Amino acid sequence: MSAPQVVPSATTVLQTQPATRRGMPVLLRRTMPLIVVAVVLLLTYVWISGLELDSIEQRTLNADYITARIGEHLVLSIIASVLVAVLAIPAGIAVSRSRSRVFRGIVIGIANVGQATPAIGVVILLAIVWQTGFTTALVALVVYSFLPVLQNTITGLAQVDPSIKESARGMGMRPAQVLRRVELPLASPVILAGLRTALVFAVGVATVATFINAGGLGDMIINGLKLQRYPVLVVGAVLVASIAVLIDWAAGVVEDIVRPKGL
Repeated sequence: MSAPQVVPSATTVLQTQPATRRGMPVLLRRTMPLIVVAVVLLLTYVWISGLELDSIEQRTLNADYITARIGEHLVLSIIASVLVAVLAIPAGIAVSRSRSRVFRGIVIGIANVGQATPAIGVVILLAIVWQTGFTTALVALVVYSFLPVLQNTITGLAQVDPSIKESARGMGMRPAQVLRRVELPLASPVILAGLRTALVFAVGVATVATFINAGGLGDMIINGLKLQRYPVLVVGAVLVASIAVLIDWAAGVVEDIVRPKGL
């Protein structure tokens, strides 16, 4: 009489799979944006290299000019994102400490309305009432990117299970310790998602900063449109899109690294 066959469970099968096979989806997810951006940039370069550029296009599509515009764009976007993180997360924590649901509802409602406001409207309005230039564009980016981080901070902290906070207090933790060691780690995925959104917002909104003489890659796009130099327009648009994808990719990697294990 033959011994009964043992049918391996799904868990056993997964545990016996090679680690490399299980790691492939993560590796593919992390490298695919880089591959796509590299291919798009290469195709754009090949296309531009095959064109007969006039003097205006040659002055714009050179390494020095493009590098300067990319630098302006990145500086504006990164400084705005850092300021948003420094300002919006503490503000979200302060609002979440309020016991008034009406107050929290009003703040979230204002945040929702603010996110629906066109970015170019914020930029132009600030330029009218204040001045043009880098500082005004920076303030506009901070104002526009502030809202998703504020909202996600409030939402993330509100989603923490009250029983977990009570357990922490029962262990003798003070309110500040509960916030730092329990609430913020549990809310970090939602908060980090808001920061990631703000980064991409900043890259996109920085494009319209050219309307108030703040530089950036928006200069290439607007000049390409005004002068009907479509190679310049396409290169500017491709660079903005590529930077947005790369920033989102980098933020996703950081999010995976700092996310508490098990979440």
